[in-house]
Amino acid sequence: MLAVHTRRELLIHAGLFLACCVTTWWAAEINAAGSGVYFAGTLMGILAFHEAGHYVTSRYHKVEVSLPYFIPLPPVVSLGTLGAVIKMDKPISDRNQLFDVGASGPIAGLLLAIPLLVIGLTLSELGPPTPEGAIEGNSILYALLKYAVFGQWLPGENIDVQMHPMAFAGWVGLLITQINLMPIGQLDGGHVARAALGDRHEKLSERLHVVLPIIGLTAGGVMFAIARDAGKDITDALSYAKFGVIPWFTWTLLIALMRRQAGEYHPPVGGDPLDPGRRRRAIGMLIVFCLIATPVPFRPVL
Repeated sequence: MLAVHTRRELLIHAGLFLACCVTTWWAAEINAAGSGVYFAGTLMGILAFHEAGHYVTSRYHKVEVSLPYFIPLPPVVSLGTLGAVIKMDKPISDRNQLFDVGASGPIAGLLLAIPLLVIGLTLSELGPPTPEGAIEGNSILYALLKYAVFGQWLPGENIDVQMHPMAFAGWVGLLITQINLMPIGQLDGGHVARAALGDRHEKLSERLHVVLPIIGLTAGGVMFAIARDAGKDITDALSYAKFGVIPWFTWTLLIALMRRQAGEYHPPVGGDPLDPGRRRRAIGMLIVFCLIATPVPFRPVL
């Protein structure tokens, strides 16, 4: 029988959630006055749906888990939150259950992020990028959604979406899901890959972990070339290139820290191989990852 959460636990989780609501609202107000409610409501809704997917699926499979611990961050140097984590009493030992728990969060988050992003885009306007601003990265899905709303591929020649706070929060939701779906370690995508591949996933994680900084260096090299082609000197081009390098090196470091703490990329999991339906859904999750992958999340206007 699953444990019942105590009143004290409920108050702690509710307090952390409310704290994140405040810090995400504050972060948006710092950058664009009056936008906090749209941004915080959208982003926290997406995060809550994501974590609810994990929690409900875990409880359905009789897996003992905590409610999500939402993590507030100082709004001056962040978007106001680092997301949330759910604690498990012990690793899941069945591959089919592991797949369901790992896939449910990203699916639930996307079910809310995509329609809210579309609504946010309809509230946005087109205009020239501001010199002091930043351009959000394109994924295949995001580019298609912008084309569906505005009838043109963006960004274009001196024109891009001036994002409504709801659109920006929806885009952040896609970025968070992309990070979670990387098939490495104990990320959600790692759970899905471990369930699908079994022990072979450990070697896959090791190889992909090496690939991440290579992707970062490649993205940085491309951005350096773009900046030089635009007439920037070497110093400015290197500064521009760092926006391609830093995200991938950051993710490499975080995964290394997770591996060091656990002693391995992912705990072993037994049980029967995935059934045909789950194998097809695993391929579907890989396709989703490719559709929302954003090689360079942010870059300044040249």
